[in-house]
Amino acid sequence: MAKVVTFGEIMLRLKAPGREKFLQSTALEATFGGGEANVAVSLANYGMDAAFVTVLPENEIADACIGELRRFGVDTSMIVRDGERIGVYYLEAGSVQRPSKVIYDRANSSISMAKPGDINWDKIFNGVEWFHITGITPAISESARLLSMESVKEASKRGITISCDFNFRKKLWKYGKAATEVMPELVKYVNVGIANEEDCQKSLGISAEANVERGHLDVSKYEALSNKVLAEFPSLKYMAISLRESKSADHNGWSACINDRKSFYLSKKYEMTHIIDRVGGGDSFAGGLIYGLVNYDNPEEALNFAVAASCLKHTISGDFNRVSVKDVQGLMGGDSSGRVQR
Repeated sequence: MAKVVTFGEIMLRLKAPGREKFLQSTALEATFGGGEANVAVSLANYGMDAAFVTVLPENEIADACIGELRRFGVDTSMIVRDGERIGVYYLEAGSVQRPSKVIYDRANSSISMAKPGDINWDKIFNGVEWFHITGITPAISESARLLSMESVKEASKRGITISCDFNFRKKLWKYGKAATEVMPELVKYVNVGIANEEDCQKSLGISAEANVERGHLDVSKYEALSNKVLAEFPSLKYMAISLRESKSADHNGWSACINDRKSFYLSKKYEMTHIIDRVGGGDSFAGGLIYGLVNYDNPEEALNFAVAASCLKHTISGDFNRVSVKDVQGLMGGDSSGRVQR
């Protein structure tokens, strides 16, 4: 099975308990998470050979972070230990009409200070068949942007399949460059694009001609959107777009589409009510899609695996998707009753 490397920032996640507001009580729940690390955990849970690469400081919090990744079977042997701090993000889970809120504290984190030449890509890419990155890493700092560009160039030079979740994070683009100045250059090297409609608009400047703020999505727009992205970036073999209908913080419609330049496929749609945690939902979709494209015979099956995997993630607290291939295939096969299994 393909060896996959993911590269980016992992953070300490501090969440208000349950649906509480920040510091409504004196406790914060401490776990870890971050886009590319979340993908690596999903892939390791599916039995794939997955490694996560980042830069972390030499301290006990970073040690605990690495230990948590190892617990899921992620290869952490190529993590660089340097710099002064691990990034932090604070999460307040929304409810009904109150949205979830994220506050970042990741300035001057170890990965944001890393620069080209700090990571030995020859060693990291030895025997690797797939490389995954997101639009979050080049957003955190100028040096991280340069390092991100170095990573995709080195992977492309070796003929490695490159996937990228375009992930637009408006709170991160603060160092003088806009996402639309950076992401198109990075995506020139990408083979599998993953995004939602907002990511395409705000990271690439390519519009669906639809209002992304509304809860209802006009699916007919997305074949045209995926065609536009594929036309702009010849390196892309697939363009996958997740379709989220946000009816409230607790109730979302969830589906996706994929375009392989020959056909356009739309997945099964799930109504997700009583959502436990939607943070990491997009990463679980990306992890499911990578697994699906490696292991299934056609893009439609891969897409449906990814959507089912992400649907299940919305029932699990924390960034990581803690489900197996069997769990996902059960939902794909129609087992959605939630009945007790004895």
